[in-house]
Amino acid sequence: LLWALGWAWHRLMIIPPNQGILGVNLGKNKTSDDEIGDYTTGIRKLGPYADYLVINVSSPNTPGLRSLQQREPLNNLLTSTMKARDEYASHAPVYVKIAPDLSLSEMEDVAAVVMETGIDGMIVSNTTNARPESLVSPNKREVGGLSGAPIKNRSTECIRTMYKLTNGTIPIIGVGGVGSGRDAYEKLKAGASLVQVYSMMVYEGPGVVSRIRKELADLLVENGYKSVEDVVGADCEDIYWNRVEERVKKRMEAEKIVTV
Repeated sequence: LLWALGWAWHRLMIIPPNQGILGVNLGKNKTSDDEIGDYTTGIRKLGPYADYLVINVSSPNTPGLRSLQQREPLNNLLTSTMKARDEYASHAPVYVKIAPDLSLSEMEDVAAVVMETGIDGMIVSNTTNARPESLVSPNKREVGGLSGAPIKNRSTECIRTMYKLTNGTIPIIGVGGVGSGRDAYEKLKAGASLVQVYSMMVYEGPGVVSRIRKELADLLVENGYKSVEDVVGADCEDIYWNRVEERVKKRMEAEKIVTV
C-alpha cells in the first residue's frame, strides 16, 4: 500500500493534469487481518486521483487473497468497496480482477456476485499458478504468477465464459497473452470490451501498442467490421445478435429524435 501511495504521488507530480488514464490496482496487505479495511483505505487515499479502481482478488503472490473470490467473501468485499467508492471517488468505475484458475462453479459464483452488486466491470484475467507442459525454461517451477503467451488461450476462454454467465451485460477488460492484433481480436470476440497489454511491453516497449492497434484495425476491415464495438462478443452468437439488435433500435430512436 505504501509503495502504491508513493507511486501515485510521484506520477501526479510529473504528469500534467488530464493527460492519460490512471487506474489504481488495490489488494490486501500480505500480513493483514482486515482485508476490507485495506481496500477501503486504498480507495480513500488513492480514489480521488484514479480514473478507475481495480479490486484485485487474484494476485497469486499474496497468501489467502484468492479465497476472496468465493461467493460470500466477494459479496462482502465488493459491497463495502462500492460504498467506499461512492463516498471517496464517485467518479471512478470499479472493476474486479479475477484469476484464470477458477473452476466453472467458481466463475458462476463470481458472475452472480458481480450481477448482484452492480459493480462496473471485470478484468479477466490475472496471472496463473498453473505450469503448462509447453514451458521449456529451467525456471518453470518457480513460485509466482505466470503471464504472457502461456496463459493466452486460458484467459480468452475465461473471458468467453464470464461474458456468457453475465449475459454480456458487464463490461470486461481482457488481459493475458496479448502480443498481436489477432490476440486482441480474439479477446474482443470472446466478450472483452477493452484489452490490456502487460508482458509484451517488456519485450517491445510502448511501441507494441501501435503495432497491435494497426493489426487489429486491419483485421476489423478484413472481416467486415466497422468498429471495435461491432466485434465484442461475436463468439457468443445469441447474446451478440441480441445486442446488435439493441444497438440498431437505439440508433433508429436517436435518428427519429434528430429528425423531429
